[in-house]
Amino acid sequence: QVQLVESGGGLVQAGGSLRVSCAASGSTFNINTMGWYRQAPGKQRELVATINSRGSTDYVDSVKGRFTISRVNANYTVDLQMNSLKPEDTAVYYCYSRSWWNRDYWGQGTQVTVSS
Repeated sequence: QVQLVESGGGLVQAGGSLRVSCAASGSTFNINTMGWYRQAPGKQRELVATINSRGSTDYVDSVKGRFTISRVNANYTVDLQMNSLKPEDTAVYYCYSRSWWNRDYWGQGTQVTVSS
């Protein structure tokens, strides 16, 4: 089992920045990929960014150039630095991890609200 605990998030004006962080505990040696998803009201959960154990990253097109994902393998933390935030980035952001045999774990989520 892997436990994921998010921190950060909050309320910011459009154009501002926020950072969300996630710390994994438990069977962390099983983790390959970590990342962030988000879910806005009335919408499906969508992938925001992922980073694997080798540091390869992937981003949804809508956040490329604005968000940066980073990871510290030694303590299994993953951060998402969000710059130039837009109201459409408002969502609950969920930390995510995938094991080497494709088992997924999720955090409880942290709210990010961007006011216009």
